Amino acid sequence: MSYRDLGRPPLDGRALRAALVGENTFWTDVVVTPTTASTNADLAEAARAGAPEGTVHTTDHQVAGRGRLDRTWESPEGSGLAVSVLLRPDDVPATRWVWLPLLTGLAVAATVEECGVECGVKWPNDVLVDERKIAGILLERVETGTGPAAVVGIGLNVSLREDERPIETATSLAIEGATETDRTVVLRVLLRNLEALYRAWRSTGGDPSAGIRESYVRRCLTIGSQVSVAMPDGSTLTGRAEDVDEHGRLVVDGRALSAGDITHVRPATPGS
Repeated sequence: MSYRDLGRPPLDGRALRAALVGENTFWTDVVVTPTTASTNADLAEAARAGAPEGTVHTTDHQVAGRGRLDRTWESPEGSGLAVSVLLRPDDVPATRWVWLPLLTGLAVAATVEECGVECGVKWPNDVLVDERKIAGILLERVETGTGPAAVVGIGLNVSLREDERPIETATSLAIEGATETDRTVVLRVLLRNLEALYRAWRSTGGDPSAGIRESYVRRCLTIGSQVSVAMPDGSTLTGRAEDVDEHGRLVVDGRALSAGDITHVRPATPGS
């Protein structure tokens, strides 16, 4: 197979399936495409068509990726991971599904650190390295013939170079001097970390007090800082981020805020 950038080989679908898919494994299929508009959209369509839990869609070049509030996620071909996973936690109450993107953030953070880069999680689920964003997550609930499912999309900058950054506050594994930037290897590590956290969470019925909330609070960079929260009506709430409660909400000066209730959370500037 030929490709334009020798430092950015295509994802090895055969190696991924050999390592992750088999009898009695959690991951049931790994679909790798050269290019697509959105892995989330592709996987949502597959879910409606009956794809089982553990189906993975990934691509070498995502051209219409989205984040929260329809924000765009862009990266040059072969420079990052764009991957979506299908989860069907049927035995977990719907009110606890809010923890799915948060535990995914923990899985991504663990993967980044296994690649030799220290990081943390910004509430609700961005992964940051020294206040620079290296990864983002988008969860979409999909109604299917066998019940609701969760499509969890992950964008992780891997070999993105300094001159390719879409904004100054973006970074990548390569920029941060990671010990591993082979996307096939990084994806394998990520999926194994996500599987472990998901299985543990699901085994408790999604109970946040069984360990996932404690783990998240410990890794959350937002807690303890002064933040400025932009609300959809244009108002701003400024205060100290005190905690993340059992519903996955950020508590700012005693007020609990869900991710769906806010537009941005940023560090508060002096005098704000």
